[in-house]
Amino acid sequence: MPDNPNGQSSWHEPIIRALKENEVRLAVYVPDNVLRPLIGAVDADAYFTAFAAAREEEAVGIICGAAMAGLRGIVLMQTSGFATLANVIASLAVAAQIPALLMVSERGKLGDFQIAQAITARAMRPILQSLGVEHHTITRVDEAEFITGRTITQAYKTQAPAALILSPLLTRNLPGRQNPSASS
Repeated sequence: MPDNPNGQSSWHEPIIRALKENEVRLAVYVPDNVLRPLIGAVDADAYFTAFAAAREEEAVGIICGAAMAGLRGIVLMQTSGFATLANVIASLAVAAQIPALLMVSERGKLGDFQIAQAITARAMRPILQSLGVEHHTITRVDEAEFITGRTITQAYKTQAPAALILSPLLTRNLPGRQNPSASS
């Protein structure tokens, strides 16, 4: 269902479909303006159990515990929050072969002036690579459902963590351009 003036679906709608198609029912998030449409959608949908965590490490611990109990979950966070996760990914998700799913709104790119975001953005992919964590970047609405669904399937079939990185090209969080769904 289109919900913007140019008739296109919002970027979060195909992601919601992919989460449901892959039975991801738990969404633990650290609040983020860029992710506001997605967080609002999972909060409002009775299909999901969704709640905020104080820190990203806590959110990963929650979804890892849920996975051990048979419940599929995902952590929603922004780039700067990723900087705290190397240890918990390596010592819990990778070591215990838990398909922890991470969805990261990519900040610090395409002219973003926030230094903390930019530094973490430069380090995020190399850290994921060095930990052996499969990761894919979504840049377009028309690829969001496919990439999200395939990444979830691969994570659960291989029993390995995976990350989905939401490009500012997807979320329209571009410097100098007002994002209608986010205020930062």
